[in-house]
Amino acid sequence: MAPLPEDDGRKPGDQQAWSSEQRHALTRHVDEEARQAIEEYTTLSEEAEPLNKQRARYKAVKAARDRALVFVLAYSAVRVGELLRDPNDPRRRGVRWEDLSLDDGSMDVYRKKQQWDAASLPDPVISPLRSYRQLMDPPTGGWPVFPTFDQRTLAGLVKDELADRGECQEASSERREEYARDLLLAIEEDIQPPSITTDGARSILQRLSEATEIDIDHPKHEYLAPHGGRRGMGEVLVRAFGYTVAARYLDNSEEMVRERYSHIEAGELGDVATEALKEIDSLNR
Repeated sequence: MAPLPEDDGRKPGDQQAWSSEQRHALTRHVDEEARQAIEEYTTLSEEAEPLNKQRARYKAVKAARDRALVFVLAYSAVRVGELLRDPNDPRRRGVRWEDLSLDDGSMDVYRKKQQWDAASLPDPVISPLRSYRQLMDPPTGGWPVFPTFDQRTLAGLVKDELADRGECQEASSERREEYARDLLLAIEEDIQPPSITTDGARSILQRLSEATEIDIDHPKHEYLAPHGGRRGMGEVLVRAFGYTVAARYLDNSEEMVRERYSHIEAGELGDVATEALKEIDSLNR
């Protein structure tokens, strides 16, 4: 007897889901970018200028961060709001390194159901995270896994923190000039930056989608949106292992997963009907 829900015009299967081709193209692109940047940094001559070494390290860390972020979104199926900072919810501060257990392949996240829970980190995600952590070398486990690289934010953060530690403005400026980027000074001095926001992740994926030149045919998104990685993994899991396993991995009820991926079941039933018709036709000949 309750009122019918409003029709938003969406049908199961309407939301973007990264296809296997799109997922492979994007992960291959960020992997190549990270490998190249890391090689350029690690093969620098010992006689290279300190600032040039820092610039190369910064480039490598940023490329490694982007690779790790893409791989986590592509394969872990976590919601982007569980992974990164939400400015409107202080409980969602973004995952920290202490929340990750790479040996166990798990990550503690604050779930949509308003409680902490473990999410799986499958094998493709582990190596990019290990490489990234080694490059960044975060001072403590409390550092965000995916910190902002926004220069304005980091500059203000570093200036304020150095002032709070008693450094005068002149000394602070001289200290910052020793580093090619404020992020590197923040790492050295354990000045913890905030995590990137969910909007920041969308901007990163827009940039990467354009650079990869991936073919995207979707009415609402001209790039590979974060939720598309989750839905893409949902498609893979439902087709490979069924709704029960997919529901557990996606942290959803089986009923909801069946509703959101009902187009898969409809297609499979269509195939069954086609086979049945072929069988009947062959018997009637």
